[in-house]
Amino acid sequence: MNELTAAPGIGKLERVALREVWRHEAYDFTRWLQDNIDVLNEALGLSLVNVEREQAAGSFSIDLVAERESGGKVIIENQLEKSNHDHLGKVLTYMVAMEAQTAIWIVAEPRPEHVSVVAWLNESSSSDFYLVKVEAVRIGVSPPAPLLTLIVGPSAETAAVSRSKREFAERHDVRQNWWSRLVARPDAKLHSHITPGPSTWIGVTSGVRGLPLNYVITQQDCGAELYIDRGKGSEAENKSIFDQLFARREEIEQAFGGPLSWERLDDGRASRIRARVTAGGYRAPEDEWDAIQTQQVDTMNRLHKALQPHLKSLKLGYEAPE
Repeated sequence: MNELTAAPGIGKLERVALREVWRHEAYDFTRWLQDNIDVLNEALGLSLVNVEREQAAGSFSIDLVAERESGGKVIIENQLEKSNHDHLGKVLTYMVAMEAQTAIWIVAEPRPEHVSVVAWLNESSSSDFYLVKVEAVRIGVSPPAPLLTLIVGPSAETAAVSRSKREFAERHDVRQNWWSRLVARPDAKLHSHITPGPSTWIGVTSGVRGLPLNYVITQQDCGAELYIDRGKGSEAENKSIFDQLFARREEIEQAFGGPLSWERLDDGRASRIRARVTAGGYRAPEDEWDAIQTQQVDTMNRLHKALQPHLKSLKLGYEAPE
């Protein structure tokens, strides 16, 4: 006989069907949880207070609404069965209706797809989502006891991911706004037909395939450039084009009205000739954007004018020197 089971004072833990303990989800389990919120607090490391049952959210009724001691509403949705899409929808609906920052979804059996969704919600929003598995257990003939297990919830790691995703989305929105305002300017005719997007650049053809004229932007600065990339397998031709233009550097910079950044980029396929504007980038206050974009558009127009005659006389199609 197994030594552990034979030892005196050690019982066997058994699971009990939830419906034997709480016959009705709303009348039994929800009432019990309201009266024993400390069990949930201990399982999740929270301090929930002021727990109220069956709060209205439009035509729906929320199982429990509580508050965190630190402030903020918490909605609790109970489901003594497998998690399903219907209850997931209710959780999200209730959060919006109550303007809650925390949601706790208690289920008998969490489906893997819902575990993934709750993890994604924690990573993609500023709210806290908990998915909790509820079981009932007992030892021998003892009364059944609740067992609440956190399946997935917020953490320092998910909070960091969430911040990163929000910042990424914010950068996209800000850059798209920047480009929308720039292409609408009457002095930016060269790019006026561009549909603004969230990228760090927008470009149009210079009249030579693979040599677009791009506006570029970062958080701190912006500018204009000729980007030289004729496509796959074009590294040698790209460097040849750059070298032809670089040989006319003095003439081009004189026409431009100042120095340019000549970047052959020997470790890569492409090359570029860039004019930088240091007045600011998309992180500058919006009331400064017009002044910065005035410089950026002027830079592009001067670069285009300075390069045009030289682009027309380029020798295209690379032949290796003998």
